[in-house]
Amino acid sequence: MTRTTAMAWAGGVLYLLMVGLLIGGANRASGTVHAVGAMLAVSLLVGVLRRMPLLALAMALFGSTAVVVGTPGSGQVNRAEGYQAQFLSYLAVDLVLGFIVATCTRRASIAAVAVSCAVQLLVMGGFSHGDAVTVNVVIALLTIAASCTVGLLSRERREHAVALRSQEVAEAVTAERLRIARELHDMVAHSIAIIAIQAGAGSQVIKTRPEEAGEALRAIEATSRETLSGLRRTLVALRQADLDAAASGQAPLAPSQGLADIERLAAATAEAGVRVDVHRTGAQRSLPADIDLSAYRIVQESLTNVVRHAGIGRCRVLIDYGDEELSVEVVDDGHGTAPNGSAHGFGIVGMRERAGLLRGHLSAGPRPEGGFRVAARLPLPEPVAVPAEAR
Repeated sequence: MTRTTAMAWAGGVLYLLMVGLLIGGANRASGTVHAVGAMLAVSLLVGVLRRMPLLALAMALFGSTAVVVGTPGSGQVNRAEGYQAQFLSYLAVDLVLGFIVATCTRRASIAAVAVSCAVQLLVMGGFSHGDAVTVNVVIALLTIAASCTVGLLSRERREHAVALRSQEVAEAVTAERLRIARELHDMVAHSIAIIAIQAGAGSQVIKTRPEEAGEALRAIEATSRETLSGLRRTLVALRQADLDAAASGQAPLAPSQGLADIERLAAATAEAGVRVDVHRTGAQRSLPADIDLSAYRIVQESLTNVVRHAGIGRCRVLIDYGDEELSVEVVDDGHGTAPNGSAHGFGIVGMRERAGLLRGHLSAGPRPEGGFRVAARLPLPEPVAVPAEAR
């Protein structure tokens, strides 16, 4: 038996002893004193109430009824007061009843209300006379109704809070799944596109030009290794329980990708047959990790679409480090859409979601002069002062 359980049972025993003391001193105090004492004594049943609410109700009913029956002058009617003082002890029972309605099942609550009403009405009918019977019964019913109403309101409020919490958890899970889907899509789609093109090129020249086939295989190997490394970072990050994992002895992870890796991304895209011209303007500086990674992913997905759908061997990437926002633009002179005229899967949707999460804006569509253009504007957290020399 745990200490808490022992204290709960001790409180129940003390409650019964207090009821016995109140009945034993019935001749030396008025009914009002005994009723108030019974209401204060019911606080000893808190431990029992939390573990066995129905047992606590039974004990409260027994104690309050014993006080009513044992109080001197119980059978006499005080027409001036209307509601006999000793019946105030049932207010403690009504408090317990309200807790049961708020926390227990509906079947248990209905049974508790029925038993409590029956006991109180029978006792009041037996120890009241004349007009006092009606007054006492009406007050008892109103008190029971009030306690049940408070209990129902408390139950509904708790259930509503649980429903809101469940909804928040579901929305958080959905948002996390979308984030993981974007990460995996942006990470894998580009690499798979390059691998597919290199594999196709290698299979065509493996007999006639084995040197070029070897270069294609080496490009496939390098791209595969980089993709596996990125997947490992993502999976390890998902498994981390908190941000203190590094302090617990785990090996440090490689830093996430950003705009500093655009040149390497351009080199990998060039091996797939699309030359990328990268132009940077503005004062280059370190950016917040989420903005840096999102900008990189937008460029990566745009280059993937160029490799897959543009049918052109060259494109341009423009990166502008502004004072208040970061601008990223990818432009090509190719077909502009997929051969079947459909959208590029979930890539553009993912890019828009990334920009929207950062309170930015992304536009993607064909250009009037031909080709396709993806432009994103990502606001920076706060304006960064640019020295006059840099301007």
